[in-house]
Amino acid sequence: MRIATVSRKTSETDITVSVNLDGTGQRDISTGIGFYDHMLEQLARHGLFDLQIKTVGDLHIDAHHTVEDTAIALGEAFSKALGTRAGITRYGHAYVPMDETLARVALDISGRPFLVWKVGFTQSRLGQMDTELFWHVFHSFAQAAGITLHAEALYGQNNHHIAEGLFKALARALKQAVAIDPRQAGSVPSTKGTLV
Repeated sequence: MRIATVSRKTSETDITVSVNLDGTGQRDISTGIGFYDHMLEQLARHGLFDLQIKTVGDLHIDAHHTVEDTAIALGEAFSKALGTRAGITRYGHAYVPMDETLARVALDISGRPFLVWKVGFTQSRLGQMDTELFWHVFHSFAQAAGITLHAEALYGQNNHHIAEGLFKALARALKQAVAIDPRQAGSVPSTKGTLV
């Protein structure tokens, strides 16, 4: 089982994240930001990752530190659970339709973090979460996990659908990329021999 726990404590946040990459989508998530919890639940459910997240942050200031630091800890947990990356499929992609919205995510567990973000929102907040923070989630996660990540809302009108479609697409792309490919025979899928 590929399991990891990461704790991150600063003067702004206190976070513990546990992930099981070979889970069934069980989740227990509490960040203090309802909409963020809802999005992270999509990641667990549609990626079939068991995910426990407990974040206590300085929400009396705003949601920024809580959102960003949780994404960093989540990325670190994924990276730790992946270990040497031996045997993984490495690449993943997904299209997710949500009513009028179509989201696309393509990624490479490359060890070279990068984010391409082609997403626009027409309102500034969803629940307690500023929509500009979704870029921070994807960027921080990609940086900490060592993933090249391309995220795009191809079209859509409803901001909730855009955000949720992106998280579901991320989940399904990650599920594909972290899957063990039996033809790899336990080797790292790179001519360099390493992805870390």
